[in-house]
Amino acid sequence: MARSTRAADEIYQKPLRRLLVTLLCVVLVALILLWRIDNSRAERIRAGITDRIVPNFEWALAPVTWAGRLIEDFEGYARVYEQNQELRRELQQMKAWREAAIQLEQENARLLDLNKVRLSPDLTYVTGVVLTDSGSPFRRSVLLNIGADDGIQDGWAAMDGLGLVGRIAGVGPRTARVLLLTDGNSRIPVTIEPSGKRAILAGDTSAAPVLEFVENPEDVRAGDRIVTSGDGGVFPSDLSVGQVVRGADGRLRVRLSADIARLEFLRVLRSRAAPAIATTGTLLPPEAGPEQGPPLLPEAAAQSGG
Repeated sequence: MARSTRAADEIYQKPLRRLLVTLLCVVLVALILLWRIDNSRAERIRAGITDRIVPNFEWALAPVTWAGRLIEDFEGYARVYEQNQELRRELQQMKAWREAAIQLEQENARLLDLNKVRLSPDLTYVTGVVLTDSGSPFRRSVLLNIGADDGIQDGWAAMDGLGLVGRIAGVGPRTARVLLLTDGNSRIPVTIEPSGKRAILAGDTSAAPVLEFVENPEDVRAGDRIVTSGDGGVFPSDLSVGQVVRGADGRLRVRLSADIARLEFLRVLRSRAAPAIATTGTLLPPEAGPEQGPPLLPEAAAQSGG
């Protein structure tokens, strides 16, 4: 009995489903045709159907509207993320360009300072680039890209755009080594202004060399200007060295005008070679006078008179 009832239900359900599907297809085709008819009457019918059906289906359209807004927001977030990544890349590039601009600005400032150094008209110079810093706890020196081929000689003074740096101590064909004022082997004669006292500037591997052999140190005050004295022909006179400061150990020291920690370009001053002293007799050469022979003896003077 149950099987017969189930078979009867299946017999009636299949035609009914087919009928409903057919009616749905007919209604959809009719709606499509109605919406495509370009007629005033059809337009009124479409408007009436829309006014009756759409307001009643707002609850069904809400998820669709929400899903559309969600998709739009996601697309907006994706665009914002891409723009953020692009801005990050541009920011990295700008940082690299900023570092390059700062380095060029510093290099330009050093070159301008180097050109502002006032030298005696009798002095000429050769400008070189610092290749490397061979500083160590016991030695302070730098290497220049100019050497004997450029006419560089041992003992010549080297300056940056602010003041004296050191002297040439070792020359090769294309390179030269500069012994800095802070090196432990550096000793140069200096003058303390405005008192005019003489002293020796001695390097001790610290940033502020020591003033030694100062006569009446109590007359020297912090802030006094230090220049080269020119004694012994070691350096030209009146080259800026730095200012006097009082060290933590109570000794007189010099804060150098030159930026020893950042050397890029140095100007090597050509100095006239000091005359060589072969014997002690040439230390005080005789003054030039009128040429005359040795004094005549009395007999020779009488004969010449006769």
